[in-house]
Amino acid sequence: MKAVCWMGTNKMSVENVPDPQILNRRDAIVRITSTCICGSDLHLYNGLIPTMEQGDIMGHEFMGEIVETGAGVDKEKLKVGDRVVVPFTIACGRCFFCEQKLWSCCDNSNPNYWIAEKMMGYSPSGLFGYTHMLGGYAGGQAQYARVPYADVGPLKLPEGIPDDKVVFLSDIFPTGYFGALNCDIKAGDTVAIWGCGPVAQFAIRSAFMLGAERVIAIDRFPYRLQMAQEGGAETINYEEVDDVVQTLKDMTANIGPDSCMDAVGMEAHDDGFMYKLDRAKQALKVESDRPIVLRQCIQACRKGGTVSVPGVYSGFADKIPMGAFMNKALTMKTGQTHMMRFMQPLLDRIQKDEIDPSFVISHRVPIDLAPEMYKTFRDKKDNCTKVVLDPWAN
Repeated sequence: MKAVCWMGTNKMSVENVPDPQILNRRDAIVRITSTCICGSDLHLYNGLIPTMEQGDIMGHEFMGEIVETGAGVDKEKLKVGDRVVVPFTIACGRCFFCEQKLWSCCDNSNPNYWIAEKMMGYSPSGLFGYTHMLGGYAGGQAQYARVPYADVGPLKLPEGIPDDKVVFLSDIFPTGYFGALNCDIKAGDTVAIWGCGPVAQFAIRSAFMLGAERVIAIDRFPYRLQMAQEGGAETINYEEVDDVVQTLKDMTANIGPDSCMDAVGMEAHDDGFMYKLDRAKQALKVESDRPIVLRQCIQACRKGGTVSVPGVYSGFADKIPMGAFMNKALTMKTGQTHMMRFMQPLLDRIQKDEIDPSFVISHRVPIDLAPEMYKTFRDKKDNCTKVVLDPWAN
């Protein structure tokens, strides 16, 4: 089969690789019909997250048709021919954390848990196509994928609903919604969201669904800011203001937003001294992440407010303003998304025409064009907001 493979920093290649096989009685094989490039994949593309190996199959946003199931998969739950969207987190459904519905903290789905424990103390769940530290699972930017614990993760889809409307239930729509939910939004709240990428676009719309009165979105690319405005947000181009934190104070009667969301993560951009220092430390591998946005979220959020962090961080970040965080009585909520909480409820919203997630798609291309689309997406060329790959198109 064809698959997008990581071949080194800034190097992707479409290779012919062996088809996946059933390895466990709870496995299923999915024939993939749509798969996507995620902003989180760019951290791997840029070589900033360890334990990738040459030839690893990329991708964690995919959907398709079940073509084979293991003997342990309950045919009442999942059978050959079912059309499914697959969550990016892998969960066993039976451990302490799965029983608490903390699906992304599953204790049993990362066979390489010991690597993650060295960096994090405990391991999160396994993820598709996202380093050996998080399981070494082959990803979904391919024609087929093996799905472990298939009786837990995949969501069966109704007939007649196109891929473009549901493929983002695999990650970015639930992740944006979870980021907004973690803001503890109350009716009338003001929410500030850093970043206007795909997750942030869903976070903007989710914040309004949850009762926010105002959403203020911060970015520097006009086409992304325009999409945020189309979702109802006020916007700040941070390259056109002297100080984002002061601008937010000015927009909120000097109180600050009720909640602030970091939808950017470890590769945040800025023009100041701290950004240059973070970049230098990252290049020298003495700091893994660039927490420019996280610092601003803590500084800008009103006293007693909430900081939500759906943006990906990989390890260690310097100069976090803990004095502001503690003395302002802030709450921070983070985490990979507990996907199985949100996939069905958000599908229900799609079916009720409350939202059409396909608005975020800018490029639909054959999988053979994936290597160049990684570069286009990373470099924000051609107004690229979201890339959907067709594994079968010529």
